[in-house]
Amino acid sequence: MKIRTKLMALGLLSAVISTTTQAQTLVYCSEGSPDGFDPALYTSGTTFDASSRQLYNKLVEFERGTTTIGPALAESWEISDDGLEYTFNLRQGVKFHTTEYFTPTRDFNADDVVFSFERQRLEDHPFNKASDGTWEYFGGMSMPDLIAAVEKVDDYTVKFVLNRPEAPMIANLGMDFASILSAEYADQIAEAGDLSVLNQQPIGTGPFKYIAYQKDAVIRYAAHADYWAGAADIANLVFAITPDA
Repeated sequence: MKIRTKLMALGLLSAVISTTTQAQTLVYCSEGSPDGFDPALYTSGTTFDASSRQLYNKLVEFERGTTTIGPALAESWEISDDGLEYTFNLRQGVKFHTTEYFTPTRDFNADDVVFSFERQRLEDHPFNKASDGTWEYFGGMSMPDLIAAVEKVDDYTVKFVLNRPEAPMIANLGMDFASILSAEYADQIAEAGDLSVLNQQPIGTGPFKYIAYQKDAVIRYAAHADYWAGAADIANLVFAITPDA
């Protein structure tokens, strides 16, 4: 009887360990393939699910399941009395993803914020026409008319200067088009000559980093171990793309 009890206990322990190991991978069934991995270029929820919500962060983000906006890559912000200047104090120590194709040499800073918005705003920006960018979301939110300048005050302070007061400005910056990309990675891509790589091999600060993608089949991600908000509870995330109902 004692032997049988011990065997049952060992079997139960083995099952628990096996379950724990299996729980390190989450498989999500997606209804379609993303249009790309640079969320500012697109408007579809399927693309946002696969890009901005896994790979990137924004200056501010909505609390899950609510319309309440809170700090993210910006820890705090001040708004001028006339509503025309928004100054963001950036979070320090935020790490970009390290992958087979990119190893960052610095943490996230103001240069990344300026790059992420100016490429959408300025027609003469080197990345403005990358991947046939039309910046539909940015334009749809009237950002080209609204923003007069995006200024780096110092490494961890960025100022947005507006042409007019805009009550939902903070909420706007929590939208997917406002995801922050790496300016250092963009410089590496520009030097190599193929700007479309920014949309194909993404680098962000988000909870997961990109591993591989097979169109209409699967996307693989791994947890970002140095994620500023704490590593995800799972080690691997798999998007199983299943367009057939």
